Amino acid sequence: MERYDLVYRLYDEFDTESLQEYQEFVDLFPAIDSRVVLEHWRDASDELEGRKDEIRDAFASGETFAEVAARATREQAFTALDLEAKYGRPVNVLVLDVDETLRSAGGTDNEIPRDTLHMLTEFHEQGVPIVICTGQTLENVKGFAIQGLGSEIVHSGSLSIVYEAGTGVFTPGHGADTKQLLYEDLDGEIRDVFDDVRSRVLPEASEELRRGCHLQGNEFNVTLKPNYETGTSLARETIDEALIYLIDLLADAVGSIVDVDTEVDGDEERNGDETLTDWTRAFYADQDPEIRTVLEQHGSYPDVSVGDVPDELAAVLERIDVAYYEADAAEIGSLELNKVVGVERALDVLGVDDPFALVMGDSKSDLRVMEWVAENDAGIAAAPEHASRDTLDHVISSDELVFDQGKSVDLLRTVYALNRFARLG
Repeated sequence: MERYDLVYRLYDEFDTESLQEYQEFVDLFPAIDSRVVLEHWRDASDELEGRKDEIRDAFASGETFAEVAARATREQAFTALDLEAKYGRPVNVLVLDVDETLRSAGGTDNEIPRDTLHMLTEFHEQGVPIVICTGQTLENVKGFAIQGLGSEIVHSGSLSIVYEAGTGVFTPGHGADTKQLLYEDLDGEIRDVFDDVRSRVLPEASEELRRGCHLQGNEFNVTLKPNYETGTSLARETIDEALIYLIDLLADAVGSIVDVDTEVDGDEERNGDETLTDWTRAFYADQDPEIRTVLEQHGSYPDVSVGDVPDELAAVLERIDVAYYEADAAEIGSLELNKVVGVERALDVLGVDDPFALVMGDSKSDLRVMEWVAENDAGIAAAPEHASRDTLDHVISSDELVFDQGKSVDLLRTVYALNRFARLG
């Protein structure tokens, strides 16, 4: 009998919804020092095992079907079967964004839900390494990782943190390779630009902008965050202003290291600084439609064409990323340091030589990792329903692995089932 027929039988003949409720209760029931409560948990655990035994006895591969039925819904199980039929191999590493992916301010009080954390521990126990891949600082990530997953997992040697969108990699338990500062590999010219921008970004900002935002404590990237609640109109206004300010500051910093002729034929009123600023604005507006929209809305879109940007200036700007996250952050980073570079280094340290990754994320920086695994036949991609348009388009065009806000656990359960089925051979 084909595996699909067996799964139909599994969900038709057994009360899998109740089975999943017992499994969730047993997995997530909080530790309480009470004899009565402990007895209640033991009764539920016994009932769970009894129901699993019925499935184990009914199928030749009973253990697999019992575990799948206890954790995955019918839809998740069939999605897992489709993935197994398409790829024929289990996921052997998780690459996970955090904010608005594992956790979402919209539905989980900005904490990673307990059921998601528990599924991550399940993957860890099965020997699947975890790469946390985020734009956050290392200290922030270490804090919630230890709090949520526990110090034992974080320091197990099978978890790596790619932080600040790829400027550094932290993999506890690997000796000299534990912390790698990838930005130290950049050439001096690019590092000088970032040092210049960082040293001036707050002192030279307008008083209104200084009051409305703060410089995130990154090791390398220059990131301005709003002092208002993310997503609000005040945060949006602040980050729009911060974006334009960062682009202009970057133009000045690059201009100090690149010898560019700033004379513009037929325009005697323009000076060199204005020309550099306009060229830089035009360059990044051409790179990102969202940046162009912000410049246009604020009357800051330049009266020059991107084709006018001198080659020597473009050669430097092409190495520097300006990122805009609406009502959340404006950032300057190195295009030579991104999540893909960080993930590759993390996989190398973890010893994952032939990766087949689950990549979960919501932003443009996550999309780069998704595209990398797609190009190399090295994994699958998933995103929350509120992800950026380009990210959603990629995910939908591949395997349609889109999950509801705050419900990353649904996708993890699907991949849990995929791994179970793939190991049946």
